[in-house]
Amino acid sequence: MTDRPDLSNLPSYRQSRRSVFSARKIALMASVVAGFGAAVYGFSPSTSPADLFSSPAHAQVNNEVRKVERPVGFADVVERVKPSVISVKVNMKEKTASNDDGDDSSPFQPGSPMERFFRRFGGPDGFPGAKGGRGRVVQGQGSGFFISADGFAVTNNHVVDGADKVEVTTDDGKIYTAKVIGTDQRTDLALIKVEGSSNFPFAKLADGKPRIGDWVLAVGNPFGLGGTVTAGIVSASGRDIGNGPYDDFIQIDAPVNKGNSGGPAFNTDGEVMGVNTAIYSPSGGSVGIAFSIPGSTVKSVVAQLKDKGSVSRGWIGVQIQPVTSDIADSLGMKKAEGALVAEPQANGPAAKAGIESGDVITSVNGESVKDARELARTIGGLAPGATVKLNVLHKGQDKVVNLTLGQLPNTVEAKADTDTDSNKGATRGTDVPKLGMTVAPANSVAGAGKDGVVVTEVDPKSAAAERGFKEGDVILEVGGKSVSTAGDVRDAINTARTDSKNSVLMRVKSGGQSRFVAVPLAKG
Repeated sequence: MTDRPDLSNLPSYRQSRRSVFSARKIALMASVVAGFGAAVYGFSPSTSPADLFSSPAHAQVNNEVRKVERPVGFADVVERVKPSVISVKVNMKEKTASNDDGDDSSPFQPGSPMERFFRRFGGPDGFPGAKGGRGRVVQGQGSGFFISADGFAVTNNHVVDGADKVEVTTDDGKIYTAKVIGTDQRTDLALIKVEGSSNFPFAKLADGKPRIGDWVLAVGNPFGLGGTVTAGIVSASGRDIGNGPYDDFIQIDAPVNKGNSGGPAFNTDGEVMGVNTAIYSPSGGSVGIAFSIPGSTVKSVVAQLKDKGSVSRGWIGVQIQPVTSDIADSLGMKKAEGALVAEPQANGPAAKAGIESGDVITSVNGESVKDARELARTIGGLAPGATVKLNVLHKGQDKVVNLTLGQLPNTVEAKADTDTDSNKGATRGTDVPKLGMTVAPANSVAGAGKDGVVVTEVDPKSAAAERGFKEGDVILEVGGKSVSTAGDVRDAINTARTDSKNSVLMRVKSGGQSRFVAVPLAKG
């Protein structure tokens, strides 16, 4: 076998290797650039330098790229929709004195998630945060958009709530006076009417729900700078931010800042997919997590506000909670879904129809109920007086309940027995084995009521502590049976073990509110 000569040290060989590599590298770069150029600028392949290296494979790839082309800009959409967006300026008298930091109260419950959102993003610019004593006039600024040519416009409730005067500035700089037609605190929406013209440019509310990953354009008036556009995508849907049972926010990552409250989030068809309401922000500025009210919700709420200035919601009169995996196991359910009735309200539609504590509502009018929030939204979306069919799991058996919806009250009456010092005067109680707590008959403890057993002590390392039990809680039922002594509790636990349950379901009253808690059972 003849040895092959070593040519690697010859200059001509090294130069040839380098030139081949360089040519290949340039060819790859050229094909990428040419492909990009063809996709974006529409250059003909016959005039592109990439023809030197073209192949059927390259042509197939380029064809696939063309199939998934996306707009390289949003200028056409923005030009069409931006005139419908307005800046909303309000004047209002301070209704509360400043706190120690000089900040005024928000319209939301102190310490609630929405109140924290409001302080960092929500309210109109300059409110809260305006300095001064009681009685001074403060100015605020938010965003909104026209929904009809005759001047009806949508913004947030917290932008115009309590306003003595409302002015809007349109995209062309004209200033008009507006009046508040109606507000809905539960969804944080408001409808205003702008006077002075009958030919305002307006936006259309989208019919369908956006998909995760869809483009979104946020238009508003951040920091009072004037109309500004930012772009991003839909990050998630159905978000619950702790504002209430009707939370169903769209999460977007478009940069949204203070002053964008009430501004629209557009899809690439120029339709309003949502109304920007809140952001999550450790610093007070945008971190790419913003929340918008879905267009479908806006459409239904605005229709009622325009018709009668307020929103009426269906009501069945139950206190509900989610079905966790432990609760599902305790009830013998295969899946953790539906809404668990913690307590029906006395004389409410559900109580009159025979729904009891411990029942699980699994569907409404044949549509499955995923969780407690979905039940609240579904019932709230129906008109008072409507008849609904509920599928209910009652003591392990399926049954159908027909009832007529009442009207959701503006305020919810507090339940009785709200004494939080119910353990005062209690004896040490009797230990409940395997759970890590002691109990005593409720009728032996001042303020605990006459039903159930009151928790007098909780081991901080126990299963009971992990499930949130605390001294003063009243256990009303264990495993679906009413209890009045520690012995009743032990018997119910033993029955659950005999039935091979991994956990036992307890109905607990704490602070006047009832809830179900699934407590895991220790073996043995």
